[in-house]
Parts: sequence; structure tokens; C-alpha cells
Amino acid sequence: MTTPAHAISSLIRAAVFVRDLDRSSAFYRALGFDAVYFEGELDQASTAAALHTPSTTTARCRILKNAGAPNFGMVGLFELQGPAPEPLPFASGPPRLGETALVFYAKPIEAAIAAARAAGASWSPEASLFVMPHRQQKEVCLRDPDGALINLIERDPAEQNSAQPVAA
Repeated sequence: MTTPAHAISSLIRAAVFVRDLDRSSAFYRALGFDAVYFEGELDQASTAAALHTPSTTTARCRILKNAGAPNFGMVGLFELQGPAPEPLPFASGPPRLGETALVFYAKPIEAAIAAARAAGASWSPEASLFVMPHRQQKEVCLRDPDGALINLIERDPAEQNSAQPVAA
């Protein structure tokens, strides 16, 4: 294994481009992202340069995290207004090739599913037992109000702090 010539952090946040910032915020808050890391309107010139949008496009942003948790594993919600990129077709149902899923530990998973449904999940089947060589756990894939894929795994959220790899 070669060592890269640069350092990289763990995933800091997922950026989700949403149709309605307040509705999406309510959904992710219902899942437990109960603290605001940052909220505001982003600089138009910076937004245009970073996202390659027209210079008149504005971006409202709200980055949510778990209260008291370190500043990584956050969900950044971005609502573009004015001339904005064309929206993707609304996704529903199972994952599609090339799609990304946001993965979270949730316990009990049934309570997290109920909260997601109450907050506007656009697709949410029942959890099922996922069997792997090294463990079994309940999991479910569902979709947020904009159709972004979410994978909930029934495990203690505190396990995210373990530095040990999963043994097969």
C-alpha cells in the first residue's frame, strides 16, 4: 500500500442541494441533526465560481450536525435561487447505479423510520435484517423529501467513534 503525498480528513459533510431548505431542515432535524453549524446566504461570486452557476444565483445554506458532536459527519443543505442548475428527475424507490447514499447509525431503527416518515420521507419501506459474514443488523433505505437516498443501520450511534475496522 502506498502512502499518498497529501493528507485527507474523514468525510466532513454531505452537501445536499434541496428544493425547500426549511422542509429539508425539518426532515434532517427529525433524524437527529439538531444543531446548526452554519446558516446563511452564501456570497454570489463564490457560489458562481464553486458551482459554475450564473452570477445572479443565490444560495441559502444550513449545515446541520448532532449537538455536542465533533464538526464532521454533518449534512449541508443548499437551496439555490434565481438562475439555478436544472434539477435532477425526482428519485423514488430503490437505489440507482451511480447514486450516493447518506448512511447513518440509528437505534432504535423503527423510531428513526417513524420520524423520517412524519417529516416527509418520500419513500420508506420497512427495515429488514441484513446478513453479512461478520454480523447481522437491521437496515433500511429510504428517501428524503427531495429523493436523496438515506441508509439507516440499526447500531448505536456511539459506534461511529470506534477506530477499529470491522473484522470479518
